[in-house]
Amino acid sequence: MSIVMKLADYIALESIVPDLDVSSKSQALQAISTNISRMIGVSADVIVHSLQKREELGSTGIGGGIAIPHARILGISKPVAAFAKLKKPIDFEAIDDLPIDIILALLTPDHAPAEHLNVLACFSRKLRSPDVLKRMRATRNAQTLLDCLVMDT
Repeated sequence: MSIVMKLADYIALESIVPDLDVSSKSQALQAISTNISRMIGVSADVIVHSLQKREELGSTGIGGGIAIPHARILGISKPVAAFAKLKKPIDFEAIDDLPIDIILALLTPDHAPAEHLNVLACFSRKLRSPDVLKRMRATRNAQTLLDCLVMDT
């Protein structure tokens, strides 16, 4: 049995920041944590701590200017993602040592490790599409960025 995952179920327009102005990895994680905190009712401090703890295991900068910081969070009932396109690229200690300009943060329920991996894999596949990345990098419009993430390509 195949389950079709709809990325639109995990990300909303209000979680898209089309022009984030930060100069470091820690600033980026803090800004995204603050944004996502408003949507899910979990403290930004809890979120940023969880994301930073995951980064200590190894950078979530997957190469090609993309980072997908992710963590499992106690107290949330379903996965939630937030997206930021950076005003200028920053060092994220990515695997290819290139600066990143696209961040998709993913939080999933602590009790659902399989779901965490499935949603993470789906967003990762989407962000590896050269066509999707080209469209994302050509816009600063939140709705267009959301469409790039959730539309079938």
